[in-house]
Amino acid sequence: MSTILMLKVSGQDQIGLTAALSQILAEAGVTLLDIGQSVIHDQVSLGMLVQLPEASDTAHMLKELLYQAHEQDLHVRFTPVSDEAYAHWVGQQGKDRFVLTILARRMTAEHLAHVSRAVSEQGLNIQDIARLTGRVGLHSSTANDKACIELTLQGKPNSPEQLRQRFLHISSELDVDVAFQVDSVYRRNRRLVCFDMDSTLIEAEVIDELAKAAGVGAQVAKITEAAMQGEIDFQQSFRQRMALLKGLDESVLADIAAQLPITEGAERLMKTLKAYGFKTAILSGGFTYFGHYLQNKLGIDFVFANHLDIQDGKLTGEVVGDIVDGAMKARLLKQLAEQEGIQLEQTIAVGDGANDLPMLSEAGLGIAFRAKPMVKESARHAISTLGLDGVLYFLGFRDQEIHS
Repeated sequence: MSTILMLKVSGQDQIGLTAALSQILAEAGVTLLDIGQSVIHDQVSLGMLVQLPEASDTAHMLKELLYQAHEQDLHVRFTPVSDEAYAHWVGQQGKDRFVLTILARRMTAEHLAHVSRAVSEQGLNIQDIARLTGRVGLHSSTANDKACIELTLQGKPNSPEQLRQRFLHISSELDVDVAFQVDSVYRRNRRLVCFDMDSTLIEAEVIDELAKAAGVGAQVAKITEAAMQGEIDFQQSFRQRMALLKGLDESVLADIAAQLPITEGAERLMKTLKAYGFKTAILSGGFTYFGHYLQNKLGIDFVFANHLDIQDGKLTGEVVGDIVDGAMKARLLKQLAEQEGIQLEQTIAVGDGANDLPMLSEAGLGIAFRAKPMVKESARHAISTLGLDGVLYFLGFRDQEIHS
């Protein structure tokens, strides 16, 4: 009968380690059933599940492995695995798999403790843990630090909604973002990313800036906030705000555009998406004038927003054509996906306001970015701690793959 062994090797990482050990196994005619390796702070942990042929000289192979380990100052352990235990392990494949992403400025043990306890209480088992962000010096802390670890989970949560609420609580209490996604082929093949503009790509509400220039800032800001909180209908609030801008000189548009504060991480995100062939779009309840400004600055492919009506150099307080509201954003998302020949599951939508919720729910990955509490609670995923480039970690990018 063949024998199944689990080999565990640990010690100082070094070039040629795997080659030397696997050569000994090769000479014994071993079949490799599973393998995994990780390196943390130059310390390697290597595991191999192997099947020995019936006629192999097991004692000689183990002796050679121990000698090699001694030569390389490694620790090695051998654990026999029964046929029944192996069959049970094989039977576990095909179970649901999930990817859990944890984002923070600085990762702490408390973050991992709370998240890992939440998943274990739901019956999920952690299969792998990987760090996606780069190494950080002990004394190089900045306001824009970022830390991300990714957990691969197996199983099925007892209550997905209960788990989601637990993650929302952890996020709020510990200033951390937690994303829980099905590990599907679509997650690894997103192709289209659609963004809200105001308070998402830029750290401002353009209509509020226009209102300040028109001397009606406080009135418009109050209506804007109520709309973003979902307290009043977007179309109704939009018409009220536009009416207050009637008579504003169009010359102020260029000055406002030039001073728009780009959101942290937006340029890093766009460079990376462009480099890897993603299509990007602005779907905004704001204005095309500013959308096209950002399109040129960030290299965005499509812009859909409201077109200001200007006559004799003055805003009329109206827009040309239909108002881009939440329902329109969702339709445009689907339209772009169809145009690009991709599935909705391959799309991403990012926004902060109540009028973004329809497109967030339609997209394969909907992300509430620095959103109002009502929006964050309604969306499936959220980023509140990092900049827009946090989206890349939800897609599984590592820092060395990201274009700065």
